[in-house]
Amino acid sequence: MQWQPDWGLRGRMIVTMFLLFVLYIVFVGILASAGVGLVGIVVVMGLFSFGQLFFSDKLALRSMGARRVDENEYPELHRSVSRLSQQADLPKPDVAVADSSVPNAFATGRSKKNATVCVTTGIMQTLDEDELEGVLAHELAHIKNRDVVVMTIASFLSTIAFMIVRWGWLFAGGRNRRGGGGIVVAILVSLVVWIVSYILIRALSRYREYAADRGGAIISGQPSALASALAKIDNRMDRIPQEDLRSQSEMNAFFIIPISKGMIGQLFRTHPTTENRIERLQELEREMETSF
Repeated sequence: MQWQPDWGLRGRMIVTMFLLFVLYIVFVGILASAGVGLVGIVVVMGLFSFGQLFFSDKLALRSMGARRVDENEYPELHRSVSRLSQQADLPKPDVAVADSSVPNAFATGRSKKNATVCVTTGIMQTLDEDELEGVLAHELAHIKNRDVVVMTIASFLSTIAFMIVRWGWLFAGGRNRRGGGGIVVAILVSLVVWIVSYILIRALSRYREYAADRGGAIISGQPSALASALAKIDNRMDRIPQEDLRSQSEMNAFFIIPISKGMIGQLFRTHPTTENRIERLQELEREMETSF
């Protein structure tokens, strides 16, 4: 099967960015009308946004304790990424490895030419060669779809709003009641902004995983290998110490399989259920078989 642009994903990314832009304008406007000094805040937010866009890959790798590796250290991993990149018609991304028992992988970077695919030592120990290539192809599909950079930008406003909700109360008890009232309004507005942006990001995140599964299966030509990998990773999560899972939860939206468990984790999950993803891959396998 030939690679085809996912217009459903592209449309969702455009709508998500537009709604977040509108939310951003409303957010700034209401805070300004509440009397909050926003000039410095806007400058700081702009600088932070610039830094997040251009340094997000380094921050993501650092948060995972990952490092970029060369071909001498992991020759087979590099060969797989190189071959799959050619099949995906992509520049070969950097390759990174995180020393972690959690079997997972993610892609990061601001463009196709500036991207990194990271895998954990846990996933390399869990999966066989075909399954690992299915996962690598899935991450390359994220890069080809450009949804990695959209998720990075989309998470910025949510992060800032959450910070105001979490720490804004420290500035609400000053002598100036009017100023204190403005801070309270800012906190309430930020709470609404955070909830709405949170929902938008989750909606985009779930769809983009389906798109990357399909794209990864087309790149590798083995939907069944990716389906098997998803099942293995999901089952393996139950045997990972909770401390290890919590330490990496901030990267949950970017992982191939989420690490959140329990009722709350299911309610606010960033990914479709593994069962649904496997079913779609099985359908794609049958579709590919009938096309030959």
